[in-house]
Amino acid sequence: MNDSYIYVITALLPLAACMLVFQPNPFHALVVRGILGAVAALVYAVLGAADVALTEALVGTMLSITLYAVAVRSSLIMRLGVIQEDELISVEADSLPNDKFLPENITEPHLTQLISELTKILSQYYVRLELVPYTNPQALQRALMDKEVHAICAPEYCDQESEVEKNESQFYHTKVRIQRLYEIMQTELASPETILTYVQVLDSEDKHL
Repeated sequence: MNDSYIYVITALLPLAACMLVFQPNPFHALVVRGILGAVAALVYAVLGAADVALTEALVGTMLSITLYAVAVRSSLIMRLGVIQEDELISVEADSLPNDKFLPENITEPHLTQLISELTKILSQYYVRLELVPYTNPQALQRALMDKEVHAICAPEYCDQESEVEKNESQFYHTKVRIQRLYEIMQTELASPETILTYVQVLDSEDKHL
């Protein structure tokens, strides 16, 4: 009996494993992980270990991929706190479940540009941007300190004097508490209307020391 097909199937295991290790997209990695589990289950079945093949198919492939998908979906997200003001943001309650609003609900042009640029930067790292509204700057700052959000963005004003007139120029102060996110934004964020600051937030245990 020619058993060459067994060697071919077995050779797919290290190939799929290498593809899994070097896959930068976590969602594509889940697909490759499913292929790896299916190939492993097939190898076990061909070699006569039906019980091991069934365990690999149910637990090692289906269950693990489901758990990985939930973990990836919930972790690859950046929560950005912003101030909900009528002149900056237009919120429609029917389209915004869980007290969240979307980038298209923002009416202030500078903030719209900033959100669009952040979304583009984070998408390169397969991270989604979620906007979380707060009613005032105090609540926004408290949310950052309590680790409800990863970063906050609030409008500020600076006076610019000229020989002819004096006017106010608006810019946005973005504070980030995650070191890696701060490094990414510091390197790639090019919006001139934004001041970027890294904020080190202590754990609740450290605050009482």
